[in-house]
This record gives sequence, structure tokens and C-alpha cells, in this order.
Amino acid sequence: MRVASSADSSSNNSRSQMIMADSGSSDEVAVICNTDITSKESENNLINTMVERGTALLKKMEISVAEADKRTGKNTVNMQETYTVYLIETRPAESVSEEGTPAAPDTLWRRYSEFELLRTYLLVAYPYIIVPPLPEKRAEFVWHKLSADNLDPDFVERRRVGLENFLLRLASHPVLSNDNIFFLFLTEEKGWREAVLETGFQDKADSRLKSLSAMFRVKNPDKRFTALKQYSEDLSTVISQLLRIRARVADRLYGVYKVHANYGRVFSEWSAIEKEMGDGLQSAGHHMDTYAASIDDILEEEEHYADQLKEYLFYTEAVRSVCRKHELIQYELEMAAQDLSYKKQQKEELETGTVRIFSLKGMTSKLFGQETQEQRESKVAALEQSIQEGEEALKEKNAESQEFVEKAWNDIERFKEQKEKDLREALISYAIMQISMCKKGIQVWSNAKECFNKM
Repeated sequence: MRVASSADSSSNNSRSQMIMADSGSSDEVAVICNTDITSKESENNLINTMVERGTALLKKMEISVAEADKRTGKNTVNMQETYTVYLIETRPAESVSEEGTPAAPDTLWRRYSEFELLRTYLLVAYPYIIVPPLPEKRAEFVWHKLSADNLDPDFVERRRVGLENFLLRLASHPVLSNDNIFFLFLTEEKGWREAVLETGFQDKADSRLKSLSAMFRVKNPDKRFTALKQYSEDLSTVISQLLRIRARVADRLYGVYKVHANYGRVFSEWSAIEKEMGDGLQSAGHHMDTYAASIDDILEEEEHYADQLKEYLFYTEAVRSVCRKHELIQYELEMAAQDLSYKKQQKEELETGTVRIFSLKGMTSKLFGQETQEQRESKVAALEQSIQEGEEALKEKNAESQEFVEKAWNDIERFKEQKEKDLREALISYAIMQISMCKKGIQVWSNAKECFNKM
């Protein structure tokens, strides 16, 4: 496990600025379900500058996940467990001390489960936003020589980088960066969990469970969201296939490189029985040993490129989540319209005394006679009130749907630009790494050729 040091923290802060560029800002930011922290504002004026409306937090604050630490304690069922915590460091941007050096950062520790709670809250509070995904909790799509243990130091280090990237994604988002719960996550170690639970987001999440069946009942789905959902599923399939292929190629490369160690051993043994050829064989064997040993660092570097692809594999689920939430809003809109139509039909039947379709009410009228004028007038009055309420409800659902579509599509367009840029750069970097790896292989055999020429 990594050991904390001031130099290490400093290097991570500079690295955090390179990982994520600011995605821009807008003049007006729509924020819903924000938790009021006015009691804190009088104690800490940073809130006014860090969460200024219309700005991205990353412009105001430097954020990094500086290190990870393994700890042991008891869980909620009083059983001993080993877990990992991550040190979050924050400091106001461009802050310096009297000596002219960067001011010491504020620090706090968070568990992975707290990152999960933050993201779950954001998914509920901002249903129209493609919320950035967390890095994987357990390693997937790995080549078999790499440990899949979630406490393995190499895996924990990659997850640390992923969690830092997650925070930087949020801090650069024009809407999410303004959320007070997110700000408290970065700055308040104690009381944050209670603050997020007090928002009541869990009740709101539970009330939307019917979205699972809404997709099967929507009669007039939005073609744009239907196409986007299909695209996200196709993209998920493609990236999964890429990651599986990469894992197989990594296995094969590992074997090829390690076999070169046999060249080194044989050349070394051969050099022991030769006089004139001995030095050349020994040098060639040394080049082969170096080549064989280099594969571990190469594949570790390659794993970071794979993690960038994995981020967008998980992003596809975030895209589908927005599509499902739109399906639920559309379903509720259609139900409100259907209910209003039924009430208007009931009113018409009462006023005209005719029943257009077979119903229990019609059968009852035939068996027991028609209702009196006073009864009909009373029911008509009640229906008129109900119709008026239904029209208001339909109007609200229409407004909610239009607002959701507008906000969601703005965020989708922003996401598309981000996705194309990130994936293009990741694939180019991966290709450059492969070219470099091949050049190193050519260089090793060129060096071996020179050794053989000198024999």
C-alpha cells in the first residue's frame, strides 16, 4: 500500500489537473433537490466562491485523491472486515502561503461506499443528467496474470486514479459542480452521510421503481431517446468486445515476452563454453532478459488505457438510465392524458344520458333505472372539478416532460462532445503505445544482431 508523503501529494495534485480539462460553464444552471447549507455560509465564505452559480467548481478548487490506505474494522453487522479508504485533498485554486508556496490542502478520508452514495444521490437529484460513472468495484476484463483482488495494491492504485477522475468529472460539470451535497462530500468528513440522507432522495428513488415496467407501456416513445438507448447498448457491446480482445492479446504478449527469458538463459549458458563467441552471446542474452522483464511495466501501462475504455463502458449504463427516466415521465404523461379523457367521457355520458361503450354503469342503469336529475347534476359538478384538476395535472406533466427533454438533450450533446474527444485520445494513445512497444522489440533484436556481428 502506498505511503503518505508531502511530495506524493504534490505530484498527485499536478496530475489531477492534467487528467480532466474544464468542460465549460453556462450562465444559468438548473439545480434541483439541493440541500440548504445557509448555516454553514456564515462560518465559511468559501461556499460563496466555490459554489458560485454558473461556474464549474474545478475553476475554483484543486481536487485530488492523493492516496489509498488499507484499514480493518467492524461493519454494520459487527463483523470484522478489511477495507480501503481514499484521501481526498482540496485547496482553493491559486492559493499560496506567505512564503509563496502552495497552501496546505484540506484533507479527509472516504470509503468507496461513500462515493457510491454520492453518485446514487446525484442520479436521483438530477435525472436528466448523464452522471459520470465510478471505477469498477472489482476488476473485470483483466488478463489472467493480473490480480482481480479488490485489495491488490495495483488494483487499488488504478481505482484511486478512477475515483479522482470521477471527482474531476463532477467538479467540471456545469450543473453537478454546483451541488451542495457534492461540495460537502469534498469538505466535510463528519456529518456528510447524515446530510445526504436528510435530502430524502431515497424515498424519491423508491417511488420511481415503476420505471422498470414503464418502458413496456409507453405508447408514443420519443424516437430520439429510443435511438440513444439502442446506441448505448450497441456501444456497450462493442467496448466489451474490445476489452475481451485486449485481455487475450495481453495474455499472448505476456507469454511471448516471458519466453524471451529462455533466449537469455540459453545464450548465457552457451557463452560459458565459448571463448571468441562468449562475450557476444552474453550481451545478446542480457538484451533478451531486459526485453522479457519489460512486459510487466508495459501491460500495467496498457491497463490504464483499458480503464479509460471501461469508464465509457460504464457511461453507457448512465445514458440508458436517462432514457429510462424519460420513459417514466412519458408514461406518467400518457396516463394523465388517458385519465382526463376518461373523465370527459363520463361527463358527456351523464349529460346526454347515453353510454357509448359497454360498462357496468350502463348495465346498472338498465336494471335499476336512470339516475335523477339532481344526482346527475351533482356528479357532473364533481366531474367538472375533477376534469379541471386533471387538466392542471396534464399541463404540469407536459411542462415536466418538456423541461426534462430540453435539459437532458443539452447534457447529451455535452456528453457526446466529451465522449468523442476522450475516446479519440485514448485510442490514439493506445496505438502510440503499441507502436512504441514494437519499436522496442525491433531495437532489442537489432542490438542482438550487433552482438552476433561482433562475435
